[in-house]
Amino acid sequence: MSSSNHSFDVVIIGAGPGGYVAAIRAAQLGFSVAIVEKDKHLGGTCLLRGCIPTKALLESAAVYEQSKHAADYGVVVSDVKLDYEGVRKYKHKIVIKSAKGVEYLMNKNKVKVFKGVGFIEDPHTVSVTSGDTKERLSAKFILVATGSVPRDIPIFPTDGVRIINSDHALEMTELPASIVILGAGAVGVEFASVMARFGVETTLVEMLPRVLPIEDAAISAELERALRAQKIAVKTNTKCEAAAVNDHSVAVTLVDGNGERATLQVEKLLVAVGRRPISAGIGLENTRATVDKGGYIEVNGFLQTAEPSVYAIGDVINTPWLAHVASAEGIVAVEHMAGHATEPINYDRVPSCTYCEPEVASVGLTEAKARERGYEVKVGSFPFAASGKARILGQTEGMVKIVSDAKYDELLGVHIIGPRATELIAEACVALRGELTTEELMRTIHAHPTLSESVMEAAHGVFGSPIHI
Repeated sequence: MSSSNHSFDVVIIGAGPGGYVAAIRAAQLGFSVAIVEKDKHLGGTCLLRGCIPTKALLESAAVYEQSKHAADYGVVVSDVKLDYEGVRKYKHKIVIKSAKGVEYLMNKNKVKVFKGVGFIEDPHTVSVTSGDTKERLSAKFILVATGSVPRDIPIFPTDGVRIINSDHALEMTELPASIVILGAGAVGVEFASVMARFGVETTLVEMLPRVLPIEDAAISAELERALRAQKIAVKTNTKCEAAAVNDHSVAVTLVDGNGERATLQVEKLLVAVGRRPISAGIGLENTRATVDKGGYIEVNGFLQTAEPSVYAIGDVINTPWLAHVASAEGIVAVEHMAGHATEPINYDRVPSCTYCEPEVASVGLTEAKARERGYEVKVGSFPFAASGKARILGQTEGMVKIVSDAKYDELLGVHIIGPRATELIAEACVALRGELTTEELMRTIHAHPTLSESVMEAAHGVFGSPIHI
């Protein structure tokens, strides 16, 4: 095996949205930077097998659904049909173009890319193995951004054919006639939205009492109602007890909260019960970095492990599994390495976005969480059914809900379900970051007619004075 040696200020293992963003910021701070990636393309799970391709599928599903109802807008579209191979080509085009964009950014910022498997040999050395070649990279700092993979259920592991995970689902060449989706978190409800709109008989199963269990209870209830209206069979408080595979289907045995069993014969079972961090087998044992029982690397507020030269970010640490969280953590980590002014992330102010139909987005505390923390809570809401812009779009499902502190009028949380929710949440992120009061949000003039007026109206609702309801 041939080998060579190189030296850098920072070596990053993993070129996902945490790793590549960290690489760019490190280069901006004057570091010499190397990034190690085992995949053929840069971009990590988010770009190659997660955020980007799933949102491309969701967009195709939205266009298909809207085309079937074009006559409602005075536009006659005849013979609307789904070309799933065309959908797959569109998804692939978006992924490859985005991956090339990341490659361009690495070149622009003079980040050296090493393709292969990274392994930490000691606190200042990373080896990269690719075929018969091994290269050793010495570094002042090492940043672990190895991400995560879909979590299997041991009693019925995925086979890629009948029992699949999200990676397999994105590579399907044909749509199944029927599917059970196990897990009603973000991944599960997004795939349910895609499958149902593409005409697949869809059953969504969640062990907990409600879909999107991390969201505000009112938002979850509204989403469940909307999913049922789309003819998705939603089964909450239900466990999957067994999955028996045969040549043409899988028999999925479900047990509800009353102990009643039912077996569904479907073409595919999609397991969407979360992800597990990639922390084993990367050489952490050669450092003082510690890993908890869940496999997460333990870090301080600046993403530094117990080994001062080793940092970790993204899905490999126990913070929200979100691409934008990994990116923010990457910036904080390399700024801390450089001694640059930075600050720990306030995870209470991280936006959560689910791109199902209707979209769901939130930032800050739910009503229940705010009460748990001892706040005297005031709540205001505004339905999109009362929004002129939502009527124009033909998307009047959902609402904006605001959670506020009654004592000091502190804005605690904003929760949205409805059209463009994942875009509208940005205003709430700025408001929480700027520590605005609910009254300040209420008195901020919003353009008309826009969906964003609904945020202002929900703030009015906190004071019992919504204008349009």
